[in-house]
Amino acid sequence: MNISAISEKLRAGSNILALQTAAQKNIALSAVISSINKNRAAILAANAEDVALARSKGTSEALVDRLSLNDKRIDGLIDSIKIIISQTDPIGEEVAGWKTPNGMSIRQVRVPLGVVAIIYESRPNVTVDAFALAYKSGNAILLRGSSSALKSNKAIVAAIKEGLASSEAQGFGVVDSIELAPCESHSEVEEILTAVGKIDVALPRGSAKLINMVVQTAKIPVIETGAGICHIYVDETGDLEMAENIAWNAKTQRPGVCNAIECILVHEKVAQEFLPRLAKRFAGKVELRCDQKSYEICANLCKSVDCKIVPAEEADFDTEFLDLICAVKVVSDVNEAITFINNHNTKHSESIITENRANARLFQAKVDAACVYVNCSTRFTDGGEFGFGAELGISTQKLHARGPMGIKALTTTKYLIDGDGQVR
Repeated sequence: MNISAISEKLRAGSNILALQTAAQKNIALSAVISSINKNRAAILAANAEDVALARSKGTSEALVDRLSLNDKRIDGLIDSIKIIISQTDPIGEEVAGWKTPNGMSIRQVRVPLGVVAIIYESRPNVTVDAFALAYKSGNAILLRGSSSALKSNKAIVAAIKEGLASSEAQGFGVVDSIELAPCESHSEVEEILTAVGKIDVALPRGSAKLINMVVQTAKIPVIETGAGICHIYVDETGDLEMAENIAWNAKTQRPGVCNAIECILVHEKVAQEFLPRLAKRFAGKVELRCDQKSYEICANLCKSVDCKIVPAEEADFDTEFLDLICAVKVVSDVNEAITFINNHNTKHSESIITENRANARLFQAKVDAACVYVNCSTRFTDGGEFGFGAELGISTQKLHARGPMGIKALTTTKYLIDGDGQVR
């Protein structure tokens, strides 16, 4: 089935789904949970094939981690669907309402976008998250994953459809609310992005290369998710033990994800104390690419501990490594840190470690990013951690949605006007 035929099928499904009640959608999502549990072994077997193929091609372990599923991660996906089920249905919500002087009643209500396409790399968990959020918000969804996760995605979509079919037989589920693109050629992506009038919006989720290609090619609206060149700035008054623990978490917990940090900035007044302890903590684990000042402080450590410290090149401060590599720079104050971040980040997630309330608020006010933290890890930029149950991605643009995108990010509004014969 080609993209045109798939989108027509999804349009029909979206028209039915848009009229489903919250109770009907929740019954269908519960059936999907049962089906994923029932098909768990098949999903894990398919994923094992994808992982084995990725490793045979020399894929880095950080990226293999993004691709991998296990029982714990499937349990997490199921928990995400349960949270989405528990959330208030946004469709039909009255955003605003008023009466005009001539007596007309105007209500602004929330409605689905319609047919949504998500184009993503690896990460088969996105298949479940994107479907569940789209379904609860009344949208049909076209999934175009990468070939590296094709077997996993096929197994997951088959389980989802099985669950929807079982509830559709009872008058609830809408099987035609989800389709997986065949992933047979790159031309599919262009077909999706130029499907004007057939697909309402596209969401790219993956590398900067993928996102830029989607933005440059699309003739349909795009909600742009961003690559993650994220920073931590250790301020003059920062708790250095806290800073060390946060940096460790933000860089090493899952280095291949977009909310991991790629650069650490350190105030010059604490650099002599903080950088050696950071280098020792990262020894044997993370390569540090240091500007001249930080390199001069850290270089001698290589003689006594197993750490890799190398001089940074300018490009390192504009690179999303997605690996156990981190750029380091010494700055003179919070203002230099803010300027540097705004010049080099991708508007994703930034954090300051400080005990100075004025600096904390200045940082939050002036840093241009979707999520700006004080004294905590950037790894919390996540729909699940924000209480959304799941996410479609992290939007780094400023129109329609920004930050982790939950249910409401897939809705728009329309105005409903009631009168009794008014004419203009």
